[in-house]
Amino acid sequence: MCSHHYSTLIELFHQCFYREFRTELVAGDDEPLYRPASDATGTHQIIFAHGFFASALHEIAHWCIAGAQRRQLEDYGYWYEPDGRNAEQQAQFERVERKPQALEWLFARCAGLPFQVSVDNLGGIEVDREAFTEAVHQQLCDYLANGIPARAERFARALATHYQQPWPQIDEVRAERSRLGQRAGQLQGVA
Repeated sequence: MCSHHYSTLIELFHQCFYREFRTELVAGDDEPLYRPASDATGTHQIIFAHGFFASALHEIAHWCIAGAQRRQLEDYGYWYEPDGRNAEQQAQFERVERKPQALEWLFARCAGLPFQVSVDNLGGIEVDREAFTEAVHQQLCDYLANGIPARAERFARALATHYQQPWPQIDEVRAERSRLGQRAGQLQGVA
């Protein structure tokens, strides 16, 4: 059985991308950050939070979506509003996070791990986690049906090979989500 330690992700990422993109995955002590190289010969860094495996998967997903211009900007130039977002800010967060979280879900499956969306707004408004989970799931299904971004697919396949997981099939992913939704409905009826 393969271990789910972040050092494995660092090595797989290096094997997949370092030569072509001069980008490395780094375990950080604090908040995640993407730091572009300071010059043309330097190394770009994807810094994930506190050595968390899931944080690394999430930050890799952001990198896999970011285009060449965005990868020249700190944190890809993305907007981010911390905890305590209002309804409009949360809706914007969910629009931006739908695609990377769908890729994170794919990566988790390929590593043989469960996935749970992050709404990342503990001090803000009440969030409809189920609706966001459904939006992320729909994006994952769209990727599987219509094509996964090339870097994301390369990394997902490396994970599936390393962790000896089958490649996710869209029918299985759809059925799994349906079963989870039914189970959630049954649990709500019990409460």
